[in-house]
Amino acid sequence: MRVRRLATPALLAHAVLIQAVAFLLRPAAVYQAIQLGVPAWALGALGASFALVPLLIALPTGGLVDRVGARAVMAVGSLVAVGAAAVLLLAGGSVAGLLVGIALLGAGHVGCVVGQQTVVAGGSGGTRLDSRFGYYTFAASLGQAIGPAFIPVFAGGSVRPDPAPLFLVGGVLAVLLLAVTAGIRGPAPHGRTPEEASPGSTLGLLRVPGLARALLTSATVVAAVDLTVVYLPALGAERGLPAGVVGALLTVRALASMASRLLLGAATARLGRTRVMVGGIVISALCLVLVALPAPPVLLFVAVAALGLGLGIGQPITMSWLIERTPADRHGRALALRLAGNRLGLIALPSLLGALAAAAGAGGVLIGTGAAVGATLLLLRGVRLD
Repeated sequence: MRVRRLATPALLAHAVLIQAVAFLLRPAAVYQAIQLGVPAWALGALGASFALVPLLIALPTGGLVDRVGARAVMAVGSLVAVGAAAVLLLAGGSVAGLLVGIALLGAGHVGCVVGQQTVVAGGSGGTRLDSRFGYYTFAASLGQAIGPAFIPVFAGGSVRPDPAPLFLVGGVLAVLLLAVTAGIRGPAPHGRTPEEASPGSTLGLLRVPGLARALLTSATVVAAVDLTVVYLPALGAERGLPAGVVGALLTVRALASMASRLLLGAATARLGRTRVMVGGIVISALCLVLVALPAPPVLLFVAVAALGLGLGIGQPITMSWLIERTPADRHGRALALRLAGNRLGLIALPSLLGALAAAAGAGGVLIGTGAAVGATLLLLRGVRLD
């Protein structure tokens, strides 16, 4: 795929919109759950519901992308996202409705993201691939900033806002997402016969040296991003922070991730992927702990901004590294395998940290997340990312 095709407004707009939908609807669902009396330790179930269905369908979705093309799968994913917003708006007054709506959102998200990443994956490798994934994830971070920015608009100074207007805005964005899909021009599906396809199963990709550890690192970092979306609102509610402040914190985190991704190609060309990845992990681990500690709002914003810089690095590096090590006709499957690992992390890490929420509240979960992110440095020992 040519760089000019990669940079089409439709693809980047699609990346922005799916993340905006997810990062608006999910905090809104947390506020709704809090209003329904769901305790902090049980909020991880919302994160798990976002991850469980995608975990089950990610690998088949990757195979489908390779066979029928990215745009068709992205269209289906966009339609499911519209349905998710409708369920949250109409049935979000119950815990069951919240869980179903967020599960549908996760399913739509995985279809859109695997399709987008497969489109991005075409072209040359090396630092140019880092740059392309950096620009793509920059667009995704822009969506992650736009989504929470609607919270202060509708919530004002309320600590526990009415989520219904947020669900409605998320639905409008999801309809736009579906419309934008028509303008995307992705690579043609391979449509190869089994005899022509590259040998080996999707899970067989795990035999690539260092791949399993790199995917586990990626899953932990993605889970850390996800847990900030769930537990920053919970932390704000515990400390009496207005919802507008929490929305601004989530937006600042996303903007900082945008900055790190925009400069990623230059950074990896100068320092190498390994050094950049290690630096991002160290910054992320330290700042997750700092965010959880009592501090004035100004210091909280500084810590969240640094956290965004660190968390923004892991995803594009692991994506470009993975693509360089897989055949072109298996890019969709490889990216889906990475996404499945990420979704497994979204289930496992919140479940492991749920006891901390019961004992130490949302701050305890964020500290535990920082420890988990820091521990991934051990996984990267001996892995050659460059």
